[in-house]
Amino acid sequence: MRSKQLSTVCPEGAVTCAALVLAAGRGRRFGSDKRLARLGDGQTVLATTVRRAQAHFDEVWVVIAGHDDPQALALPEGVRVVRAQHADQGMGASLAAGVRAMRASQTCVLAVLLGDMPWLAADTLLRLRETATAERIVLPCHDGRRGHPVLFGRQFWPELERVGGDQGGRPVLRAHAQACLEVEVADPGIWLDIDTPDDLAGR
Repeated sequence: MRSKQLSTVCPEGAVTCAALVLAAGRGRRFGSDKRLARLGDGQTVLATTVRRAQAHFDEVWVVIAGHDDPQALALPEGVRVVRAQHADQGMGASLAAGVRAMRASQTCVLAVLLGDMPWLAADTLLRLRETATAERIVLPCHDGRRGHPVLFGRQFWPELERVGGDQGGRPVLRAHAQACLEVEVADPGIWLDIDTPDDLAGR
């Protein structure tokens, strides 16, 4: 049987933009599961990131490792869970698994968010979404430095299915530099991820 091919054409009436939250890594440097670390308001890092995505995107998919328990991660209701069986091979494997799972999705644009970046400003997500198209890759930029999330039009999804290692979608960005659009934002949250407990200090 031939495998189902991913259509790069946006169906009529398609969902505009979906979020894919990469959350398959516990964070070895953190010393415990950083996804469950508490922020100043008592909410967990991952739940906060996912809820922010739910507020601004039409669908939210969350990639977790094959052995993870979604209930233990306290994911908000309404998300679609993807299990990346080879998540230990790097972020690229998680990204590829997520995109493969979204083949049947009716969305035209995919926003790739990292599960440990809960401080993205709402205005940033809105501006990126408004700028995105099926034929474009949109990246936020602050003070001359790129950050996350990166929004990939459906045209680039087949290549995202083939990425691997720890580079995530960088090979696709390099291969399609002419399709990349940087959007300047006043938001250092596009850089702020969580690697150690010190990163949570004062937040």
